[in-house]
Amino acid sequence: MRAGADARSAFRRWRADRPFWGGVLLTLGGAEILLTMKASMKVVLHVGMQGLAGYLLPALMVLLGLLTLFNPAQRLFYSITGVLVSLGTWPTSNLGGFFVGLALGVVGSSLAFGWLPDQEPRRRRRERRKAAVTAP
Repeated sequence: MRAGADARSAFRRWRADRPFWGGVLLTLGGAEILLTMKASMKVVLHVGMQGLAGYLLPALMVLLGLLTLFNPAQRLFYSITGVLVSLGTWPTSNLGGFFVGLALGVVGSSLAFGWLPDQEPRRRRRERRKAAVTAP
């Protein structure tokens, strides 16, 4: 039981030091678009040389999401590039994975862009009121 608790607290510390949800959503958006590229539907839109851009942009989204997770110091560059690549999937990859992958990529990149590494944890309203009442 103790080893599981130690692993969980180590993961929480690791997750707190990086824009975790932004990287995860950007990675999931790219993976979803890659999966919809293999869909057996007649509504497929490929632009570029042999549809190369349709596979390149979602793969780049997955890469940018993983880089955001494992190299958070460069999160601004990765998130701006992630938004541009996500928007680029609109004409090249089945309308951005039928809007789902596009939305996940844009939201994940925005979360990564807005993440602040040295921000103190948010306190609940009840804790703020209690601190204001006890302060002289």
